[in-house]
Amino acid sequence: MMNKLIQRVQDILLKPKDTWPVIEAEPADTQSIYKNYLIYLAAIPALASFIGLSLVGVGGFGYSVRVPLLSGLMSMVVTYVLALVMVFVMALIVDALAPTFGGTKSQINALKLIAYGSTASFVGGIFNLVPALGVLGLLAALYSVYLIYTGIPVLMKCPQDKAVGYTAVVIVCGIVAGMVIGALSRIATPSGPMSYGSADGHGEMTIKTPGGELKIDTAKMEAMTRKMEEAGKQMEKAQASGDQQAAGQAAGAMMTALTGGNGQPIPAADLKALLPESIGSLKRQSFDAQSGGAMGISASTATSTFADGDKHVSLAITDLGGMGGLMSVAAWSNLTVDRETSTGVEKVYKAGKRTVREAWQKDGSHGEYIVILENGVMVEGKGDRTDIGALKAVVASVNLDKLEAMKRPAQ
Repeated sequence: MMNKLIQRVQDILLKPKDTWPVIEAEPADTQSIYKNYLIYLAAIPALASFIGLSLVGVGGFGYSVRVPLLSGLMSMVVTYVLALVMVFVMALIVDALAPTFGGTKSQINALKLIAYGSTASFVGGIFNLVPALGVLGLLAALYSVYLIYTGIPVLMKCPQDKAVGYTAVVIVCGIVAGMVIGALSRIATPSGPMSYGSADGHGEMTIKTPGGELKIDTAKMEAMTRKMEEAGKQMEKAQASGDQQAAGQAAGAMMTALTGGNGQPIPAADLKALLPESIGSLKRQSFDAQSGGAMGISASTATSTFADGDKHVSLAITDLGGMGGLMSVAAWSNLTVDRETSTGVEKVYKAGKRTVREAWQKDGSHGEYIVILENGVMVEGKGDRTDIGALKAVVASVNLDKLEAMKRPAQ
């Protein structure tokens, strides 16, 4: 088994054009691809990062910083789980885009493409053993782009002259999806050995850990990809007619389908208006409202700080605009965590269609209470020398129902 895996890694890295037809002809399903390949390859960067950051350390000139072992272990597991989830999401995107570029839809071939095409990126994660060499891992990831480019015509039956455009759009979508999925690591950091579930017959895919589990509603993800497919058809029609403006609009529609929004966040001024002047005995000390964007992705945030003697609390409302649709964890996944140690407690659970995370130190030194609303807007309360009940009151000081009902402005 292990010899076969090593041989496959060598073949796809050294002779991809000869290996893709072999992969395309192999019988496979989602479980076999994960079980026989991905769970091993995805472990490389996660494990190497743990060793590099927690055991080797980062520093220079005689100064070194190491991530605490427990935090490093938690980060390793989160990185591992999200890498496995990312492959699944990217495969759905690849499959949805196939008709746009003259290809043929095939979910299993799309999964093969991303799973084996990511080999260079996963193997390059070994450079994380020495944090200073992490940039070499980026170069390895760029080689994965080439692997995907060579595999697209074989697995997705895309004409060679459209492979470059297909690959480019996949990579852009991957960057956006990666940003959102990476945000999940802020919500939960499960620990311990993992087990992997397959679809349960009701459109769910589950990845379990002793500290919690992640469920992906594949039916809703597939609904998202159908919207992308429709936008892709519009792009294909616009390209054929030579209408560049229409092609640009279709590309925007495709990104909208991916992110689940229209790209515009709720204005920061509207978020600020929801922040209270005071919360019980806590008086507002400062506020900050900002909006901005980069690479076509906009966000807005409004934050206030409050104090009462030695108690200090911050309250923040954040909207990721178009990415809010995908950020809406309740729309397509569930996270559950119930963890307690001698020093602290952490819980992640569903409250209706909202996702809630609460975490606090038992000595009362620090606590956090975060709610992700159904529309993807996040409300976050953090405090020092403030118990979790007070932090819940801090978040509840925002009219969550009103915030959840707010519409993002049209483009």
